[in-house]
Formats: sequence, C-alpha cells, structure tokens
Amino acid sequence: MPGPTEVPSEGEKQSGSLRVVVDDRASVRVVTVAGELDHDSAHVLRAALAQPLHDGVRRIVVDLAELRFCDSTGLNILLRARLDADAAGRTLEVSRPRPIVARLFEITGTDTLLRVRLDPDAEPGPPAPEAATDAPPPASPPASPPAASPEAE
Repeated sequence: MPGPTEVPSEGEKQSGSLRVVVDDRASVRVVTVAGELDHDSAHVLRAALAQPLHDGVRRIVVDLAELRFCDSTGLNILLRARLDADAAGRTLEVSRPRPIVARLFEITGTDTLLRVRLDPDAEPGPPAPEAATDAPPPASPPASPPAASPEAE
C-alpha cells in the first residue's frame, strides 16, 4: 500500500483508510477493496465501480478480503453496482468477505441480493433473487358461490 507521500499507481485510488484497486483481466474486472468503507471514504469505491467497462468485460468481482469495516453507505454502493451491472447485462459478485462483513450482509439481508463468493475465481452462479417488494400478494379470484342443491320433492 502506498505511503502518505507516494502517489497511487494507475487503477488505484485511496482515501483515508480505504484503498481500491481496479484490474481488468480479459472478461473479468476485479475491484479490490482494502481498509474501512464508510460515508467519508465511499466516493472512492463508487468512482471505481462507475469506471467504464470495455466490451469484453462480462463479470465484475469486488474482492473484499482486505475490507475491515463496511457501513450502510458501502452496502448501498454494492447494491447499486449490482443493479447497474444487471441492467448492462453483466454480473457483479462480491468475493471473500471477512467474517465481520459477511455478518453485516447476513444481518441486513444483503447476502440474498448480492452474489457472494468465497473464491474470486469461481464461475458466476445463477442470478440472485429479485428484491422483495412491499406490495401485497395478488388477490385470489373470488370463490364461486356454492352450487344449489336440488330441492327434495
């Protein structure tokens, strides 16, 4: 990691205690996130995920192996990036989160919305389920009236 007087290399961004490195590898873009992701540093990850993709990139892997902390701002950035990737016909995956970050995903239900992988080289899996809505389930059709019984004569 660069020291305070060093300039980050190409593809690397840093703010406070957050460092983000973007590396395009054929059809995969790997975004490595290290440090603490919070309201004050989130702009670095947001900018990295917003970088244009070349036509060959079909999969984005956000490697969280070195992420020590993530707040709700970081969760929102990851969820927005997933929606943007889906809209562009690409896959976004989160890989190797530390236990504290994986627990945050679990508590907030984010783990059901993001594709979370322990191995960054794993092939993409099936799409994550769509987010639940607050809309009530569709109403059942009304029941037919009971059939009239023949009257006894």
